[in-house]
Amino acid sequence: MRDNDETNVLVTEPDNRSSRTIAGIRSIWQQLIISKTGFIGAVLVLVVVLIAIAAPLLTSHDPSAVNPLNRLKPPAWLEGGKAEYWLGTDNLGRDMWSRIVYGARVSLIVGMGAVIVSGIIGAVLGLISGFYGKWLDAIIMRVGDAFMAIPTILFMLVVMAIVGPGMTTLIFVIGVTNWVPFTRVVRSEVLSMKERDFVFAARSIGAKNGRLIIKHILPNVLSSFIVICGMNVGTTIIMEASLSFLGLGIKPPDVSWGGMLSDGRQYVATSWWVATFPGLAITFTVLGVIFLGDWLRDVLDPRTESAQKS
Repeated sequence: MRDNDETNVLVTEPDNRSSRTIAGIRSIWQQLIISKTGFIGAVLVLVVVLIAIAAPLLTSHDPSAVNPLNRLKPPAWLEGGKAEYWLGTDNLGRDMWSRIVYGARVSLIVGMGAVIVSGIIGAVLGLISGFYGKWLDAIIMRVGDAFMAIPTILFMLVVMAIVGPGMTTLIFVIGVTNWVPFTRVVRSEVLSMKERDFVFAARSIGAKNGRLIIKHILPNVLSSFIVICGMNVGTTIIMEASLSFLGLGIKPPDVSWGGMLSDGRQYVATSWWVATFPGLAITFTVLGVIFLGDWLRDVLDPRTESAQKS
């Protein structure tokens, strides 16, 4: 009889886990549907991601192909426009739609890549600072204060001017200069977690510091870490666009929305579409990331009152 009971437990336990997982996903989905900002943000981000993934299928022109004969053609719905260039062309005759679609790839890669770099650096330093404290905490926090005292955009401009433009360099520079917010959030969570009873219990049975950090503390700070990652993607996209606008970000033939803005600024009065469409792409993408990140904060942080209203 006991063997049958054990067999039933072994059989039903995976089902219970899968049921809990499905119930959790369903609960998050329901909260997303109810939250207006969260749903709008998710839709905007999903659209940008799908456009970036399906870029070759959505375009019929090479985004870097120059055609002086079609220079500054207006969008297809305006007088003088061509159906094959439905968002018009830029000052070099390049298709605007193709450049915006491929620019989405660059913005997402740089945005998420830089956040991954800064998140890893910030999480490691935050865990060390909060858990060990004392002189390690003092050194890490003073270095963080020094980074915060330096204007971020100025520091990045100097580094990019010395090293040179490029996607890999840009991801690394933005990531290295934006680790401080991650460190401070993780540190504050660790300072609270390491005083909890479950940490003392694990320590009392001989758990080493590394196991305490990885197995007990890290899983409990992941929600706050995910939230700040989501909130920083939008900021990173703006930084990339700013540096590319100044000519120190993404270099041709790669396409950047910031570079497109820079190309179109002198044609705003005569050919408004050259600067308007990449500007709208940046705006909608960043708004989507901000809305989605705000919803994630409400859902994952139980201390916020709005978590009960989402």
